[in-house]
Amino acid sequence: MRLADRIAQCRTPFIVQSLTNHALTHLNGPADFAAKIAQCPTRYVLSDDLTRLCTALAYSKGARNLACADLLHVPSERVWVEWCEAAWLSELQLYGFHPVAKPAGGSGRRGVLIHSSPGGRCGLIRRFWSTGETDLDLFASSMEAYFDLDTAEGEEPDPPDDLEQPALCVSDTVNQDLGLLRRCFRFRYERTWADYYRLAMLTPERQESIAHHALGTIAVDIPMLMAFFLLLSTRTGLPRRVPALERLNRSRARAGKSPLLEHIELLSPLLSQAYSAGVGGPTMARRVPRLHHVRGHLVRRGSQVFWRVPHLRGNARSGVVRTRTVTWTIPG
Repeated sequence: MRLADRIAQCRTPFIVQSLTNHALTHLNGPADFAAKIAQCPTRYVLSDDLTRLCTALAYSKGARNLACADLLHVPSERVWVEWCEAAWLSELQLYGFHPVAKPAGGSGRRGVLIHSSPGGRCGLIRRFWSTGETDLDLFASSMEAYFDLDTAEGEEPDPPDDLEQPALCVSDTVNQDLGLLRRCFRFRYERTWADYYRLAMLTPERQESIAHHALGTIAVDIPMLMAFFLLLSTRTGLPRRVPALERLNRSRARAGKSPLLEHIELLSPLLSQAYSAGVGGPTMARRVPRLHHVRGHLVRRGSQVFWRVPHLRGNARSGVVRTRTVTWTIPG
């Protein structure tokens, strides 16, 4: 089942118990978003190929999301986006990320709920994920991200509300191409989580450790998400299909089950043969030593964005790459 459906049907509150005084605390969790996701007017589900492409666009050597910041916008004031965690993790590992844990059986899913301004240039993001098949296996990030894509260099994005609490900035001193994350995004604890940690009277070292872990549940998704919105804003958009759920929902209604939510499935705009050949490079290179994998490159010229797809270089008999360059045009 899609992550959006599971959260929309979730009724189990997220409650924690103190180990010292056994007090119960209700923290903001998936069940608190059931109605919001059920009523969200725009829900996107990314195919595995599109998930891998967006991750490569975000993290491959030569990707320059900051150069495309003026082309980015969230397409609606309320948007849900979800994808398969296994596809996302497999692509991240190609670019040096080594996650501690993987979803059991590759069944985990990730998703974000975005509330944005009418122009889609600023807003608030909350991230969700699943690790199993019950309500207890649904999670919401303790941190939320707010952003303003019009933030000038040297300034900071303004929070979308009057909630006054410290905000964290994420930067990468090695990969300066992730400057969009540093300049335009800030991260903070959701209100109930901020109160919970404040009352816990943690040591500074423990506070820092928890903050780093909490950031890891949301910050790493942001570049991939921005790459997705960049592709979505191209002149031709992304290939899509809308599943027909009427018959299935009638059957579910007769069985006393909740109807599945309508959503749009988005596919990769690249030829699957070309992209699959690119990501399969390292495996083939082990069989033929002279064949090697070349990472993708993202270049902008005016209103056009060029993506030189990951490709193989070496002995052509070991595989043929039909095209290495894809051009996307952004409407002016």
